[in-house]
Amino acid sequence: MKKISDLIEKREDHLKERFLEQLNNETFRSIVDKLKIDQKELYKYTSSIENSACEVENCMKCNCLSECKNEVSGYCNLPEVDGEGITFSYKACRYKKKDIEKNKYKENLNLFDVPTVLKEAKIKDIYTDDDSRTEAIKYILNYIENYKDKDLKGLYLHGNFGTGKTYLIASLFNELAKKGEKSAIIYFPEFLRSLKASFKNSDPEEATFSDKYEYIKRIPYLLIDDIGAENVTAWGRDEILGTLLQYRANENLPTFFTSNLNIEELENNLAVTKDKSDKVKARRIIERVKLLTNDIEIIGKNRR
Repeated sequence: MKKISDLIEKREDHLKERFLEQLNNETFRSIVDKLKIDQKELYKYTSSIENSACEVENCMKCNCLSECKNEVSGYCNLPEVDGEGITFSYKACRYKKKDIEKNKYKENLNLFDVPTVLKEAKIKDIYTDDDSRTEAIKYILNYIENYKDKDLKGLYLHGNFGTGKTYLIASLFNELAKKGEKSAIIYFPEFLRSLKASFKNSDPEEATFSDKYEYIKRIPYLLIDDIGAENVTAWGRDEILGTLLQYRANENLPTFFTSNLNIEELENNLAVTKDKSDKVKARRIIERVKLLTNDIEIIGKNRR
């Protein structure tokens, strides 16, 4: 029966043999030379260093991010000395670093229950083949040029389903994000539901009602998406929407809306809850909307 010590010695000899064999590879050797650690300690990392060398060689032959052949696209898994051993971590390649820097502006736009693809919305991709969109597009282009003008109003952009209303405002917000301006888009029906749910939330990792509401209330640029699609309640209309709009009007914070309803239809919609009708409170909301926005209609074909 073989002794355990003999098996260990045999394994160490095998690791040493393989390590010394890999030193013939220039890339492997250059990685090892940078690791200031006892060579015997390196033997047990031979396989992992081999993989690192392979990824480094892939990087040397790569011309762009889309050509990346590494396990994690845009990253190279490299070793570094950690105490008496070695740890491996992913380092971004030059193309990935450039891509990260190029897209850093997207951190300035926060999305709440709307498609993440809106972070890719671009002015150049807006459809211009529909005359009904001309007024809105001109307004957005002018807004980008003059966004520091405190007298500029947001938009109440309404029209039939699928005409790209949200995309238009998202493309504007992305342009402002490149200029360092922070904004948020909330899908209003779901935002109300999530606010209500946060009352009962006891998870310290989750945002509280106050966190969510205060953030949206104070964000420099806000799009309230699909207003009029929510189930109207006195709480949602008066305590949430009314208070939110009053604060933003007082602080002159640019606010945008999209809706399938025109202003008059929205007023009628807000007037009726399951308990009663209150035209006065609905009128109060509409006056705040008018104070904050210019009203533009888009009627066109469904592009979804």
